[in-house]
Amino acid sequence: METPIISIITPNYNSEKFISQSIDSVIYQTYTNWEMIIVDDASTDSSVKIIKKFQAKEDRIKLIKINKNSGPAVARNKGIEIAKGNFIAFLDSDDFWLASKLEEQVTFMLENDISFSFSSYFLMNNETKKKVSAKEVITYKDLLKNNFIGCLTAMYSVDLLGKQYFPLIRKRQDWALWLKITRDGTNAYGISKSLAVYRKRKTSLSSNKISLLRYNWYVYRNFEGINLLKSIVLIVNLLVIKLLK
Repeated sequence: METPIISIITPNYNSEKFISQSIDSVIYQTYTNWEMIIVDDASTDSSVKIIKKFQAKEDRIKLIKINKNSGPAVARNKGIEIAKGNFIAFLDSDDFWLASKLEEQVTFMLENDISFSFSSYFLMNNETKKKVSAKEVITYKDLLKNNFIGCLTAMYSVDLLGKQYFPLIRKRQDWALWLKITRDGTNAYGISKSLAVYRKRKTSLSSNKISLLRYNWYVYRNFEGINLLKSIVLIVNLLVIKLLK
C-alpha cells in the first residue's frame, strides 16, 4: 500500500504572531507525506507575507486567498475542496502540533480501520499548559452533550467517509461537522497521548461563552432537528458542565 497523503487544512486570519510556529510544527512532522493548505481569510496583517516565505522554500505548502473575510467554515471548506489527501486534518493558525502527531494518528487509524479520530491535547494559556484528555470513544449522543473533540486534533478518512464539509456558521462549525459525521453511527476514537497544543486567546471566537451557547441552540434546532424540550435539556446540561469546570 502506498503511503497515504494527509491534507492539513489551516484557516488564517491576522495570525502574524503565531503562524510561523504552526507551519514549523507541520514541517518538522516525522510523517512527511502531507500537503498543508493555508486559506487566508482576508488578513490585514503581515501573516500572508510570512506564509509566502515558507511557501518559497516548501512546495508542500499551498496558499489560497479569500478577498472578503468569511469566517473559518468558509476558509476550511475552500481548503477541503482542493485537498488531494486520503486523510484530512485540521490545524488553526495559532495552534501547533507535536512532531509525531501525524505519524501516530494515521498509524492508529490504519491499524484499527478507523474513519474518524482525535487525540488529547494541551490547552495553553499564556505559558501554562493543561492537558485536555481524549475519551476512548465518542458517539453522536456523547457529542450532543458537549464538543469533546478538539478541532486541532481531528482527522478523518476521505477514503472511508468522502470529503466532509463544515456547515456555514461562524461559530461551532467544527462541532456541527462532528455531529454530521457521527449521526449515522460512525464513532470517533480517541488517542490518549497529547499530540497538539491549543493556544487560548482572549480574542478567539471560542472566548465568548454566551454567544457559543446561542450557536449550540442553533445547531440543535436547525441542523440536528431536535425538539424544543430536548434542546432545553441539552443546553441546561451544557451549562452545568461549564459551571463545574
